[in-house]
Amino acid sequence: MLFERIESEGLSHYSYLIGQDNEAAVIDPRRDCQTYVERAATHGMRIRYILETHRNEDYVSGSVELASISGAEIWHADSQWDYQYGMPAGDGQEWWVGHLKITALLSPGHTPGMMSYLLHDDKDAPWILFSGDALFAGDVGRVDFMGSDKLDEMATLLYGTLFERFLPLGDGIVVCPSHGPGSVCAPAISDRVWTTIGLERCHNPKLRLCEPYEFVAAVAKDLEKPPYFRQMERLNLNGPPLLGSLPALMPLSPAAFKERMNEGIVVDTRMPESFGGSHIKNALSIWVDGLPSFAGWFLPYDRPLLLIVDEGKEKRVVSFLARLGYDSLAGGLSEGMLSWHKAGEESVSHGTVTVREMCAILDSGEPTCLLDVRSQEELEKDGRITNALHIHVTQLPQHLHEVPKDRPVYVFCASGLRSTIAASLLERAGRDDVKVVLGGFTGWNSSACPLQKQTAI
Repeated sequence: MLFERIESEGLSHYSYLIGQDNEAAVIDPRRDCQTYVERAATHGMRIRYILETHRNEDYVSGSVELASISGAEIWHADSQWDYQYGMPAGDGQEWWVGHLKITALLSPGHTPGMMSYLLHDDKDAPWILFSGDALFAGDVGRVDFMGSDKLDEMATLLYGTLFERFLPLGDGIVVCPSHGPGSVCAPAISDRVWTTIGLERCHNPKLRLCEPYEFVAAVAKDLEKPPYFRQMERLNLNGPPLLGSLPALMPLSPAAFKERMNEGIVVDTRMPESFGGSHIKNALSIWVDGLPSFAGWFLPYDRPLLLIVDEGKEKRVVSFLARLGYDSLAGGLSEGMLSWHKAGEESVSHGTVTVREMCAILDSGEPTCLLDVRSQEELEKDGRITNALHIHVTQLPQHLHEVPKDRPVYVFCASGLRSTIAASLLERAGRDDVKVVLGGFTGWNSSACPLQKQTAI
């Protein structure tokens, strides 16, 4: 038997490859999907079925791409929506992969018609639940995608899915969700690599809310929705353009790169220290491993992207962007900023300070604005900085007018990574008096702006 979980970094996306004898099935494939075909072929198997748990909002589904390569059938969930590919899966429908049976379980709540899939072993005993975005290790799926007016309705549906369909399956059932920690589809997914119904019954806080009204009150909340979600929903109903294979990032000379800058957006994927030292004016800074989390907040789909990438990381950057549906890549600056400087082109810098230097500046009484771009959850968990201006980095474009213009701005987060995104956004808005605070909380010791930690009551 073949059973593999394929993890997609950044998006915390899990997909699954199941096979027996000469047949295989894939659940929730990613867009760059050649890996499923290769892994199945290694075991002498052909992919017959592609099963989707729901219309995904946070990444481009690979179902259409994988079907074009493998000839497999696509079965999608959310049958009430107008899919342009595949066939709708029905509650109780069965598929056979060798001697293994897979049964569809209607599991609404995260979306109206989400499907989970129950894998039976070769003795027909229930074994593994592919729970989609209904149940995770330590949390349950968000219920706000259908709008604020349907929060209670969707939370009630999710309660029924969890307490009436999942928990009665038994504590020994292995749970395989579609995401791990860090996903935007639930705020508190735990680091448990593998979990079961029994473990979740004991350790998942939401499953201890046995009364429907308690569960609904805890789950029916509006969470942040990156603007790229709308693009993902459209692509995952209509089917995204076929990739064939991941495109190579076309190297551009400084002259060619500069020529395309008027029509495109420059995205600098280097680390904060490099970006702070020297970068192209008006470039947007998003470090490589931050692309899955932040590209969808700040990058449009209607303009080509011009990329600055450290050597050896080109494929990683392209794969991250492809999974988010960014196909218009104009190219990358050949040899990076070195070639830009050798060509005599203009660059700018914003500078950095350490945490200790920042504390000294604050305590000196020098007029400054300390802009803290951490999330509300981080503020509550790790502490607030007295007198700091708090604007979450994802909300900064809508709140740039709140940043004082009569004093230098020092941008702070937990490490300096998100601060550099914020600094580049401020520079694009015309600010030239911005510096990034590197180092996070370690060594914070300001008497003028102490760190205030929340105390338990």
